[in-house]
Amino acid sequence: MKRISGPAERVVVVGAGLAGLAAAAHLTGRGRSVTVLDDREGPGGRASGHQLDGYSIDTGPTVLTMPGILGDTFAALGEELGDWLELTRLDPAYRALFADGSHLDVHTGAEAMAEAVRAFAGPAEAEGYLRLRNWLSELYTVEFDRFIASNFDSPLSLLSPQLAKLVAMGGFRSLDGAIGRFLKDPRLKRVFSFQSLYAGQSPRRALALYAVISYMDTVGGVFFPRGGMGAVPTALAAAVAKAGATFDHGDSAASLEMSGGRVQAVRTAAGRRLPCDAVVLTTELEQTYRLLGRIPRRLVPLRPAPSAVVLHAGTVRARTDVAHHSILFGEAWHRTFDEIIGQGTLMSDPSLLITRPTATDPALAPAGHDLYSILAPVPNLDRGRQRWGALGPRYADELARHVQRRMMPGFTAEIDRTFLLTPDDWAARGMVAGTPFSYAHTFAQTGPFRPANLVRGVENAVLAGAGTVPGVGVPTVLLSGRLAADRITGAGR
Repeated sequence: MKRISGPAERVVVVGAGLAGLAAAAHLTGRGRSVTVLDDREGPGGRASGHQLDGYSIDTGPTVLTMPGILGDTFAALGEELGDWLELTRLDPAYRALFADGSHLDVHTGAEAMAEAVRAFAGPAEAEGYLRLRNWLSELYTVEFDRFIASNFDSPLSLLSPQLAKLVAMGGFRSLDGAIGRFLKDPRLKRVFSFQSLYAGQSPRRALALYAVISYMDTVGGVFFPRGGMGAVPTALAAAVAKAGATFDHGDSAASLEMSGGRVQAVRTAAGRRLPCDAVVLTTELEQTYRLLGRIPRRLVPLRPAPSAVVLHAGTVRARTDVAHHSILFGEAWHRTFDEIIGQGTLMSDPSLLITRPTATDPALAPAGHDLYSILAPVPNLDRGRQRWGALGPRYADELARHVQRRMMPGFTAEIDRTFLLTPDDWAARGMVAGTPFSYAHTFAQTGPFRPANLVRGVENAVLAGAGTVPGVGVPTVLLSGRLAADRITGAGR
């Protein structure tokens, strides 16, 4: 594994999102002097929250999987995860609701889920689920250490016995086809393949190796921290500060002072100079490359993932019959992906993710109230031609009415507060093509073909975050911080 050259005692981490915090945790735990620079007033980045009249809203990720990776990040500082965060394992992980009126609670325990599938679709599908579960578990074992949690120096790094095993397991076939080897019921196939949208791909085009995301939430489990997802960066930042790192909030990186291919210091927008031996950049890739004065050389331009409209709604009624996470599937499925990704149009038959965090933590809303987030995948700003300034409020109303028709009668009349995020809002935060999901995980944008965390021509700069390796999602972004630290210190040093 390549490391940066020269001394690496003083490190500036630009960005206090999950990637930057993870990098700071591992570097501080390895004895480096770390300064974290961030333009916001507090930590969080994409995982920041928003306070609205007594409602505590998560404006970024709402699903937490693989808490062991988060635990490893705290352990790098000599801390225990449980001393900083209270996590609740969600059961069901999701409730899936289908256009035919049927529904399925998705459990992560093998016996409970097999029984639920048996009652839902019959004994043959229950047996298929158990075989799928074994395949997902083996896939995760093959992929994780070698392909997800490791640095790549070149595509040749892929050549290994694990690659041969991954090929033999069908990892380079389509995800839809791989799931179809085990399950025939189209509703069940959706439950185990909708995760491809996290990778910016349709199930028919996504590689089967991305079924590892299905493993993370349908086998590994889905969790929720008390205080909401925003509690994760808050706790991690506090642990990093306790270990001795310095946080510099409310100022941004304006430029990098370079000499002979090395970053000597970070110049801030406020005119300050932060000397460093190495720098970790977790900014959006376009901003990162501008700071470095580099243009990446690629044969094919990077393709951003689809975006999302998210309607956060506080209600005056606290329901007890709505799960923490619900997936509201429309009848159209493959057409939906073609509309969003291929045509750049809105879904004609929406499939939505509805999160009710107050199901687990009622304190996130005023007493007797509920809080919901309704996420609708939409085209990114490069692909779509929607004018969100005018369309956004109308589309939010349409989503609320759709949820009312499909799962919550009377919902729209109960709403007393709303907070809406559209692709324009993501773009205003500097996110490429107005998407919070960064670059799609096509084959040409995966593993060693994804933008690398080392930059040609710069000896002591390392990248972290969703745009580089290993990719999008809370667990992988945390890993990107650790991989960046490894590039500076050597693995675990």
